[in-house]
Amino acid sequence: MHKQFQIQFEEYDSAEGLPKEDAALLDLARNVTKDAYAPYSRFRVGAAARLSNGQIVTGTNQENASFPAGICAERTLLSVAASLCPGVPIESLAVSYDSERGASDRPISPCGICRQSLQEFEQRTGRSMRIILAGQSGKVLVLEGSATLLPFAFSSDELR
Repeated sequence: MHKQFQIQFEEYDSAEGLPKEDAALLDLARNVTKDAYAPYSRFRVGAAARLSNGQIVTGTNQENASFPAGICAERTLLSVAASLCPGVPIESLAVSYDSERGASDRPISPCGICRQSLQEFEQRTGRSMRIILAGQSGKVLVLEGSATLLPFAFSSDELR
């Protein structure tokens, strides 16, 4: 038996087409890329999230000379959110980047570890989050939850 996944997402030509709240969150993610510590890759990533209680949190990638001891912006943000507001779901998460080695004009997708972490955060808070992906300019992708990024996620259910 053959089965297939269909992935649905929204695509905007630019941030100007986004709803106002999403555009503001993406603007913040773009701005916090300057706070990333990325002396090795020169690939700065920023993330911003709006929690269900209205609080806004941010995170950036933090590299380390002892690879792979660094942490991605998405996981930094999830740690901040879970520490400041335990159990509070994320409504929307925006991720952007700024590369010194090339154009930053298209959406990129979170790495595998981040995809797993996003999935588990959703599972433990019981709510999917809207995920907004973009560079410093250009197209913007909007996904309705981490399952779009990781359809065959390993979850805590497998450990029970």
